[in-house]
Amino acid sequence: MRVVVCVKHVPDLQSPRSIGDDGRLVRGGDDDTLNELDEDALEAGLRTAEAAGFPGEGHDVTVLTVGPAAAVEALRRGVAMGASSAVHVTDEAVAGSDALATARVLAAAITRLHAEQPVDLVVAGMAGLDGLTSLVPAALAELLGWPQLTLADQITLTDGTVTVRRETSTDVEVLTAPAPAVLSVTDQAFRARFPNFKGIMAARKHPVATWTLADVGVDPATVGADGSTTRVVLAAERPERPDRVLVTGDAETVPALADYLAQKGF
Repeated sequence: MRVVVCVKHVPDLQSPRSIGDDGRLVRGGDDDTLNELDEDALEAGLRTAEAAGFPGEGHDVTVLTVGPAAAVEALRRGVAMGASSAVHVTDEAVAGSDALATARVLAAAITRLHAEQPVDLVVAGMAGLDGLTSLVPAALAELLGWPQLTLADQITLTDGTVTVRRETSTDVEVLTAPAPAVLSVTDQAFRARFPNFKGIMAARKHPVATWTLADVGVDPATVGADGSTTRVVLAAERPERPDRVLVTGDAETVPALADYLAQKGF
């Protein structure tokens, strides 16, 4: 079995964020980290592989990322959690890529991995906590020509068939598709394991395959800002609301709050 987990190196949610002159999020800070929702995806991939006998001969869980040199830290975190191999696609031409252009690079890398050893599952988190588009899994499935199963909270792979469970606002659904398939997972079911000290130390020296766009056969003109299908037209800090009212916690709190809400029509 081979499972490929797509991960991303993103600014930490708790750290200050800023927008660059190009209207995009400034990256590369000391607080950048593995996207938290991708940890859920890796946990889902590891559990699925473990059910098939991973770690063991013929089984592999690969973490894959596209990004600058610093993004290797997301891969090392993935290896510390239990992934057996790591692939980093890094190329200056990738900078500024939108979700579709990023998916194009990921799909090309997965195609190369699939040629080396058949891939059964590609697993992604439900969103990247930097852009929150949730577009990459769907784009990957389209580019690869593989079935897509989204927002899974249970995964089973048996005899070449992938079965997932997911909850909607009204129903519980069970979906099946032939492998290979692309999955995204919910953040409610796969609580990521914490890597132990031995795993963290081993991850520092673990080999990471580093590929360029040429290595995966992607034309630089189809990625980056110029190769993206979306454009940043305007980006600005959200202005402070001028009508904010501070309600203190004294004896007058409840009447003052009730009066204010009544004035606003609530």
